[in-house]
Amino acid sequence: MAPKRQSPLPPQKKKPRPPPALGPQEIPASAGLPKKGEKEQQEAIEHIDEVQNEIDRLNEQASEEILKVEQKYNKLRQPFFQKRSELIAKIPNFWVTTFVNHPQVSALLGEEDEEALHYLTRVEVTEFEDIKSGYRIDFYFDENPYFENKVLSKEFHLNESGDPSSKSTEIKWKSGKVPDMDDEEGEGEDDDDDDEEEEGLEDIDEEGDEDEGEEDEDDDEGEEGEEDEGEDD
Repeated sequence: MAPKRQSPLPPQKKKPRPPPALGPQEIPASAGLPKKGEKEQQEAIEHIDEVQNEIDRLNEQASEEILKVEQKYNKLRQPFFQKRSELIAKIPNFWVTTFVNHPQVSALLGEEDEEALHYLTRVEVTEFEDIKSGYRIDFYFDENPYFENKVLSKEFHLNESGDPSSKSTEIKWKSGKVPDMDDEEGEGEDDDDDDEEEEGLEDIDEEGDEDEGEEDEDDDEGEEGEEDEGEDD
C-alpha cells in the first residue's frame, strides 16, 4: 500500500468571533449605577446625619434642663452666701489681705488702692437670671477718705456672638483724691524722652569709638610707610 500523503500545512484553529455589539435598547438597566458596596456606604452616611441631628436635639434639650437646675440651685445657695459674708465680716482686713495676696489681682494694685481696700467690708457676686449672659460684682465700703460711694459695682456681659463687654459704677471722688491721669501720662512721656537721649548718647559714643579706631589705623599705616622708605634708602 502506498503511504498516506500528509498535508504540508498544519490545521488552522478557528478564531472565536467577538460578541455582537449591543444596541441602545439592549444596554442593561444596572449600567452607570453605583456598586452595591458604594450604595450601602451612601445610605450609612445619610443615617449618620440623621443620628447626629437627634444627638444635637438632645444636647439642646439638656442645656435647657441644666440651665433650670443652675437657676434652682443658685437660689438655694443664697442663704449660705449670706451666712459666709457675716462670718467674713468678723475677720479684720479680710478682703484687703485676700486681694494683696492674690497673684493676679495684687499686680494691679497701687499703694493708694491698698489703702482704700482697708475699708472694703463685703463682696457679692450675682449671676444674671439666664446665667450664661454674665454677672455683677458688688463691692461694699465703709466711710472712707477716698470716695463717697458706699457700693461700687462692675458688670460683665457676654452677647450672643460671644463678645464680652463691661460697665462700672462712676466713682464719686472726694476733694483732692481724684487720680491725676495727666501727670502719669506726662511721666511716661518724660521717660521716653530720657530713653531717646540715652540712646543718642550711646550712638555718639559708638561713633566716637569708631573714629578713634580709624585714626589709629591711619597712624599705623603712616608708620609702616616711613619704615618702608627707610629700607629703600
